[in-house]
Amino acid sequence: MRGTTAARAARAAALLLTPLLALTTLTACTQELRGEEDLGARPYTGRFYEDPPSAVGAPGVVVRSEVAAGAPEGATAWRILFRSTDLRGDAVLNSGMLVVPDGPAPDDGRTIVSWGHPTTGSAEKCAPSRSVDPYLWMEGLPSLLKQGYAVVSTDYTGMGVPGPDSYLIGATEGRNVLDAARAARGFLGDAASDRVLLWGHSQGGQAVLFAAQLSREYAPELDVRAVAVAAPATDLAALLRADIGDVSGVSIGSYAFAAYSEVYDAPLDSILTPEAEAALPAMNGFCLITQNAALHKVAQPLVGRFVTADPGATQPWADLLAANTPGTSALPMPLLVAQGRADQLVRPAATSAFVEREKRLGTAVTYDEIAGATHGSIADKALPGVLRFFAEEVRASASRSSAPSSGSR
Repeated sequence: MRGTTAARAARAAALLLTPLLALTTLTACTQELRGEEDLGARPYTGRFYEDPPSAVGAPGVVVRSEVAAGAPEGATAWRILFRSTDLRGDAVLNSGMLVVPDGPAPDDGRTIVSWGHPTTGSAEKCAPSRSVDPYLWMEGLPSLLKQGYAVVSTDYTGMGVPGPDSYLIGATEGRNVLDAARAARGFLGDAASDRVLLWGHSQGGQAVLFAAQLSREYAPELDVRAVAVAAPATDLAALLRADIGDVSGVSIGSYAFAAYSEVYDAPLDSILTPEAEAALPAMNGFCLITQNAALHKVAQPLVGRFVTADPGATQPWADLLAANTPGTSALPMPLLVAQGRADQLVRPAATSAFVEREKRLGTAVTYDEIAGATHGSIADKALPGVLRFFAEEVRASASRSSAPSSGSR
C-alpha cells in the first residue's frame, strides 16, 4: 500500500482531531477558503455517487459497484453502494469500499473483516471512499489482506451519498457495519463465508461495539467471531467533558451536537452558545485533513465559548450521550481493546473503565495497553496483537463448532 512517511503523518494528524472550529466572519472566511475546499473536499472525480438508487430494499444488498483504482498490490477493490437501516429501522443508502485478495478463496470461503473508520468528518464529501486514497483510512489493510481476509468498510450514513447524519449515533453506525459485512458476503458469493470479524478505531470503535451488541438480533445469519477496537469512543459524556476545552473537543462536539439535533430533534440552544450554534452548519461542512487549514483558521474563536453547560449533566443531551455509549450488555463474542497510554483524546482511564464494565457484564475481554501510543498511532501499534487475536478466535470458534456435543457422545 502507499505507506509513505508523509501519508502516515497525515493520517496521524487527522486522527488527533485537532481541527475544526468556529466562525465570527463566516461569509468572508468561506470565500477566502473556497480554493482549499475545491482542491481537497471532493478528490473523487467519477460519477459513481451521482443519482444514487433507492435505499428501499433488503439491508446489505449491493445496488451499485465499480472497480476502484490503486488497490494494494495483490488485491482488487471496489467502491460499493449498499442498503442499510438507521436506528429506527428506516431504509438508508450507504457507500463504502470492499478490498479482496486476488487468487482463489479457501474452500470454506474468505472470512470478512468489517472495518469501522475513525472520524473523517460528517458531510457527504468527507466519506473515506471519496478520498483520493481511500485505502489510507483502512488501518491494517495490507496485513489483513495477507491473512486472506476480505475487508469491507462502510462510510457511515449521511456520508458519501445523502442520508441522515449519523455521527456517534451508535445504533445507525452499528447497523452500517453489519450491513457492510452482508454486502461483502452477497457480492462475493461462494468466495465469502459467514464468518465476520469486526475492527474499528476511535469513532469506528464505537461503531463496531454497537455492531457487536446488535449482531445476533439484527444480522443473525452472520457468524461474528470476534471484535477488536483501538481507543474506542465509549463514555461519550466523559469524552466530551475531558476534551471540550480545546479544539479536539469542539470538533467532536460540532459533529455530535449537529447529528443529535437532527436525529433526535434536540434543541441546540439548550447546550450551545449563540456563536457556536450559528457556526455549526459551516463547521460540519469541513472535512479533516483535506481542509485542515480552513478548520484551524475558523477554530480558535469558539474554544472556551462553545457550550453553555456540561452536556453529560444537561438534558436531553445527557440521556442521548448515554444511549449512544456502548457497553450496556455483554457481548456474545470475545473482545480485544487496545489503548495507548499517551492518548490525549480518548483517555486511558475512560477505556479502562469501559473494559472493567464489560468484564462485569460477562464479556470475554483482552485489554492491551500500549506505552507511548497516541490516539493517532494506536491502531497501527495494536495491529500485531489484533491479527493474532483474530487468527486465534477464528481457529477456536472453528474447533468449538466442529467438536461433538455432550449429547452425541
